[in-house]
Amino acid sequence: MDYRKVFDRIPEQFDRYRPRYSQELFDSLIAYARVGPGTQVLELGPGTGQATDPVLNSGCDYHAIELGGHLYAKMLEKYGSRPNFAIVHDDFVTHDFADQQFDLIYSAATIQWIPEDVAFSKSFSLLKSGGTLAMLTTDGDYKSTNEALYREIQQVYDAYFKPEKLYKDMKAPFDYRHAVNYGYVDFETRKFYGERVFTADEYAAFCGTHCDHIVIPEPWRTQFFDGLKKAVLAHGNRIVFKDTYVLYLAKKP
Repeated sequence: MDYRKVFDRIPEQFDRYRPRYSQELFDSLIAYARVGPGTQVLELGPGTGQATDPVLNSGCDYHAIELGGHLYAKMLEKYGSRPNFAIVHDDFVTHDFADQQFDLIYSAATIQWIPEDVAFSKSFSLLKSGGTLAMLTTDGDYKSTNEALYREIQQVYDAYFKPEKLYKDMKAPFDYRHAVNYGYVDFETRKFYGERVFTADEYAAFCGTHCDHIVIPEPWRTQFFDGLKKAVLAHGNRIVFKDTYVLYLAKKP
């Protein structure tokens, strides 16, 4: 099994529950990379567009490459009528971009699935001189908002979280800071903040979009997601995430 493709099993659920990023992050990125009409942008693995709208709405020439066939179809459904939108269904690792060059290449929780040497060296070769590589991640904290609920959820994990393979075992370790080892300069980190609130059903559905949660087999799967729901229901049917949106930036000289 190619674990990069597990998300492709759940396009509708993925589209509804995967986290978006703050407008402040996109304002910062768009200003930094000078994105707008006439600029060439490539998004790696857009999923169903969690980080697409603000960049596409800038009027840039937006391009994307998506490995999952169902996710690719969802992107076409959502954005295919936009004149500045283009997407290919292929693997970034092996795709031939011919003579295409970009002003910005960006990834929202995708680039870490690509082997480091390919991710950085290939993106570097595809960027124009002075172009930007941007990498977005989200760190969601629900412990600080309700430690009792956090402990109960951990008990559910201890008892029933038995996936076919853990996320940390699905990919090689990836360090965003290593971009400078492949020719990039001016590496920096910017952080932005937000909040998400879920009901019990919504929280379970969101957890069901994590790669190693998707592959939990029965009988553990039903018990695991039922346990998550019961824990949140017991705490007022509400769980709050304090999100940190992280933007890593690097330049090609």
